[in-house]
Amino acid sequence: MARGLGRYAAWLIIAILVFITLFPLFWTLLSAFKNRVDIVTTSPVFFFTPTLDNFIYVLTRDSVQAGLMNSLIITGSAVLIGAVLGLPCAYAVARYPMAMADDIKFFVLSMRFMPPVAIAVPLMVIWLNLGLYDSKIALIITYSLSTLATTVWLGIPAFARVPREIEEAAYVDGYGPYSIFFRIAIPVAAKSLIGAIVFSFILVWNEFFIALMLTTSDAKTLPIVASEFTLLGRDVPWGILNASVILLSLPPLLFLGVISGFINSTLKSRD
Repeated sequence: MARGLGRYAAWLIIAILVFITLFPLFWTLLSAFKNRVDIVTTSPVFFFTPTLDNFIYVLTRDSVQAGLMNSLIITGSAVLIGAVLGLPCAYAVARYPMAMADDIKFFVLSMRFMPPVAIAVPLMVIWLNLGLYDSKIALIITYSLSTLATTVWLGIPAFARVPREIEEAAYVDGYGPYSIFFRIAIPVAAKSLIGAIVFSFILVWNEFFIALMLTTSDAKTLPIVASEFTLLGRDVPWGILNASVILLSLPPLLFLGVISGFINSTLKSRD
């Protein structure tokens, strides 16, 4: 009896936590389709006539289109650089014993410890002196530091879980180090590596403070453009803000779906 009550209590707590987590997302989605009068009312409105005006306003602005293109180019390039450089580094640390392996892990993790304000000002001075301030290349290089650290840190345990017996068997069959890495280690650790790449994508896609400090107009990313909607007037345009939040959240979800489908189809073709 007591065990059954404890189980129901645990499920009740989980349900409450799930509700607390998902309800703000649901309310944001709901408000994105509301007119302003339905949002600012004193009592919550669940039944209303939906409108697409908020999305149309956001999508037809030139600044949003430019910010979306900048975000896609900058984030995509940074994630690609982080994966190309970070995965081999993570594999080397996980597979080949070295005296400084722990120091490398701590250094990589320490790059995630630093608050953005600690690196934003020095980077701003560096890019100003190099004439690259407010440019895509400056943000790509800056974000690549974050994606590289994230990919290495999450990639090390992913490669460490790959059974050594598989690699040794491949080596006996005549596979070289590069063939083992690309044809054995990466496919076996693919699911964990997907998580590392997607996590690094989400981090830099949603990054705000560094982009705010390193851009003024030409290289503005979508989070910066979305934040400027609060400056449209004295009254906060909640419908437009909610629509911009929904649109800002779609690319990471689409990226996750595309890369997961690609990896799954690749693994199935190998079976």
